[in-house]
Amino acid sequence: MASFLTSATGPMTTHFWGPIANWGLALSGMYDAAKLGPEVINERMSATQVVYSGLFMRFAWQVQPRNYILLGCHTANVAAQLNQVRRWGFYECQEHPETAPAKMQFLGACCGGAALGIGGLLAARKQIMSSMANSKSLPGRVTALAAHPAGPFYIHFWAPNFKWALSINNLLDYDRPVEKISLSMNSALTLTGCIFMRWSFVITPVNYSLFFVNLALSGSSGYHLARKVKADYIDK
Repeated sequence: MASFLTSATGPMTTHFWGPIANWGLALSGMYDAAKLGPEVINERMSATQVVYSGLFMRFAWQVQPRNYILLGCHTANVAAQLNQVRRWGFYECQEHPETAPAKMQFLGACCGGAALGIGGLLAARKQIMSSMANSKSLPGRVTALAAHPAGPFYIHFWAPNFKWALSINNLLDYDRPVEKISLSMNSALTLTGCIFMRWSFVITPVNYSLFFVNLALSGSSGYHLARKVKADYIDK
């Protein structure tokens, strides 16, 4: 027990509490599935979280110290959000059979395209990086960025930066009806954004993009959280 408490990923470190906070995403998906109807599901946000958590599963395996708690929570979140997308799809087919196929096709194309594009780039990164390193026409800053361990050819870049998609979703939903805002999901997103702002400075390599993306996430999710709390607990 003492060795666990003082370990590099033990409860005395942000390496422990950051991933623990991320369990809130998976638990919010499970809670909403159990307590809320499919009509309130934000299908775009749930689908985005599937891709986001898939990327972070790889990130958790690559980052040092390797973080199995982070891997576990994102694996659970992929399953929870896929279930939410499934529930939304069934609901749309029942309630809006004319438009449901087009909606599901568009959602699948967006998420599948993003996953395939990033996966293909990472798979071909060695050949691309080698070509860029040997090129005499590219500026030194460009080749240095390409070779950086948190650069665009590594999961350390794509996992945190894909988190911008979560904030973009929040901005697109700026006027979403409050009755369709998930209190649990936005609480989890706000909390994980706040904690990961700190976590970005204690991992190797230090990841500034992770800090800024979580700053945006905590702010945009906190906005929706404040709207929901105001409508449900203050204005009533």
